Amino acid sequence: MDGTFNVLEAAKRAGVKRLTYVASSTCYGIPDSYPTPEDAEIRPQFPYALTKNMGEELVLHWGKIYDLRVMVLRFFNVYGPRARTSGTYGAVFGVFLAQMLADKPLTIVGDGEQTRDFTFVSDVVDALVTTAASNLRDQVFNVGSGAPVSVNRLVELLKAKESIHIPKRPGEPDCTFADMTRISDALGWAPKVGIEDGVAIMLENIEYWRDAPVWTPGKIASATEDWFKYLGK
Repeated sequence: MDGTFNVLEAAKRAGVKRLTYVASSTCYGIPDSYPTPEDAEIRPQFPYALTKNMGEELVLHWGKIYDLRVMVLRFFNVYGPRARTSGTYGAVFGVFLAQMLADKPLTIVGDGEQTRDFTFVSDVVDALVTTAASNLRDQVFNVGSGAPVSVNRLVELLKAKESIHIPKRPGEPDCTFADMTRISDALGWAPKVGIEDGVAIMLENIEYWRDAPVWTPGKIASATEDWFKYLGK
């Protein structure tokens, strides 16, 4: 939050022409409808989601009060080469690839049937560039693939030798699925990279995760202990 505030203040003083804030689909929490539109109720289920939404509100407020041209993009499950594996929110692709390189079983959360709107990084960049080049302002757009797949399907595509199941974390939705009608109608934007091609690119770059931290069930349980303690009530 402090960082977002400082960026906004610096943008105001410098007379920045446009500022695009990267928000998160986690702000929807566990939504009532799929695909989920931008006007769905905001229901943050954990602190990361809350802070991302608070940053979004700051950006829109600065745009209104100080006439700063702002846009907000809510990203859905971004992945791509160089995805990080650190922290409780480490991206599942990086976690899985590091485990594969270490000959460790993939840690599937829950039954693996939960679906995610995995969105390739080049599509995300294209959405940012397209938004920046437009004349729009003060709007919120979802950015996703529009084609959710299950974690089990991801494991199949990775051709992993072994996997195990770990407890599902409280507060996480069974599905993320972006309704992209708004960004399509306004900017003509659409994703280009399907999950099969995206996974192939990730496997081509798997050596990036050779020295990445390798998550084990024990490490995950320790890192997510507070999730179960405070969010599992």
